[in-house]
This record gives sequence, structure tokens and C-alpha cells, in this order.
Amino acid sequence: MSGHTAKTPRLTDREDIARRLLRGSAKASFDPLVEIDWDAPVEDLWGMRPERVSLYGTHLWDRLTDAERRRLSRLEMASTMATGIWFETILMQMLVRHAYHNDPTTNHVQYAYTEIADECRHTVMFARAVGKLGSRAHRLDPAAHFLGRVFKALAHGPLIFGGALFVEEILDQLQREMIGDEEIEPVVRATSRIHVIEEARHIRYAREEFHRDWAARGPLDRAYSRVVLGLVTYYSATRLVHRKVYAQLGLDPREAARAARRNPRFIDSKTHLSRKAVRTLGSAGAISGPGAYFWRRAGLLGR
Repeated sequence: MSGHTAKTPRLTDREDIARRLLRGSAKASFDPLVEIDWDAPVEDLWGMRPERVSLYGTHLWDRLTDAERRRLSRLEMASTMATGIWFETILMQMLVRHAYHNDPTTNHVQYAYTEIADECRHTVMFARAVGKLGSRAHRLDPAAHFLGRVFKALAHGPLIFGGALFVEEILDQLQREMIGDEEIEPVVRATSRIHVIEEARHIRYAREEFHRDWAARGPLDRAYSRVVLGLVTYYSATRLVHRKVYAQLGLDPREAARAARRNPRFIDSKTHLSRKAVRTLGSAGAISGPGAYFWRRAGLLGR
């Protein structure tokens, strides 16, 4: 993933792709408050596939009953959704800044506003789902919260769209494998279906805009962006499961967090879920040098 292998893929005309995305949004957008049956009871099913749970395969997993394992999966899915809310709130602010500096009469900016509207609905949807899964959106640690504030205020094009691409791709991969799985809680499958359909447009928008902006950056700007993007991915990927999730289940938070961090199955899971984003950003030369350290430390480049 070194810089000399970087390449820029063939890109669609900026206005043309935005026109297509706007057309797609008109045809397939959803109101989660109407589409999802929020009154349906939680059925004591899985919140995610068991092999995606952070403690899967560890000594702590072996201690849990089947019911406790399913509850842990629901709490971890709720935590992942809460982290998604955190990042999507950051993304909405960055997209507003992006639109502020560009022509609102263009299709490109009008799609940015459309995506902001989508993300508003997604945050409400995830917030509702967190409550349905028996949890709450635990506040992130002060370092992550502060860095999120700095990132949303200072990020430029490659960081806006590179960061968005990473988070959106991970959630997309996780949710795609759950949509048709009847062992997964219905509220998770319903939110996943809506998110996957709408995020497909967001991912296309972010991927093309990242490549377009990255190609125009000089060596120093790219070096800076690699480091910051590495930090963004590290703090996003290592905050998917809040420590309070383990405490809710009666586990020691420190012991459980340490077991999850060292769990080779959880590392492999994160590597698998992030593989598309890693391939896209790595092929552009955005994962190399000091910045790659943070990707590796977060378990995103394998063991």
C-alpha cells in the first residue's frame, strides 16, 4: 500500500454521477419511523452474527450462557449503532461545510444536501434501535469526543470523504450479512435493509469524490492526510464496543475490553468488514507511512 503503487480509477463526470444519485434517491428513500414496526417486541434473537461479537471464541465467551451471548450481541450492535450516530453527526457537519464552499445550483451540492437528509433519518433510526435493543448511547471517552470535534471542524476533501467511506463501508458489510438472517432481531434486519440501500449511494458519492480530491493534492497534503485518516479509522474502529456494554452483562469492563482487543477472531472480523475500504484507500496510496500504524493497531490490516 505504498505511495508508488497508487492509482486513480476512471471517474464519472461529477455532475453526471450526482444526477444519477439524485434520481436514485427519488426512487428509493425511506422514512424509518413509518417503515419499521417500532412496537414489535424484541424476540431474544441475535443482534449480530455471533462470530462478529468481540468476545467470540475467548474464555469469557465460554463462560456465558446462550441467552447471555445473544444479549451481548444485541448490546454490541446497539453500541456499534451509537458509534455510527457519533460519526454520522460529524459527517453531516462536514457535508454542510463542503456544501457551503460550493455552488448550490449544481447536482453535486444538491446531492450533498440529500445525503445530509438521509443521515438525519439514519441517526433517528439508530437512536430508536439502540433503545429497542435494551441499551443507550454511551458517551465516548473524552479523547475520542474531542478529536471528533476537531476533525469535523478542520477536515478537508480527502479526509471528509475518506473517513466517510471507511465508516460507511464497515457498517455496510456488517449489515449486508444480517438482512436475510432470521436468527437476527427483526429491528436490526429492518434498520440494516434501509441503511444498506441508502448507503450504497453515499458510498458511491464518497468514493468518487475522495479519488477526485486526492488526485489534486500535493505530497505534503497527502502525507498529512494519511496520518489524520489513520487516526480517524483507529478511533472509529476501536470504539465500536463501549466498555459499559460489558458491565451491563456483569463482566469486568477492563478484563473484557482487554480480551476483545487481543481476540484474534475479533481482529479478523474487523479486517474482513473493512476490506473494501482498505482496498479503495490503499490502492490510492492513502494507507502508508506513519498513518498505516494506526490502521494496523486497530486490527484493520490483519494480524
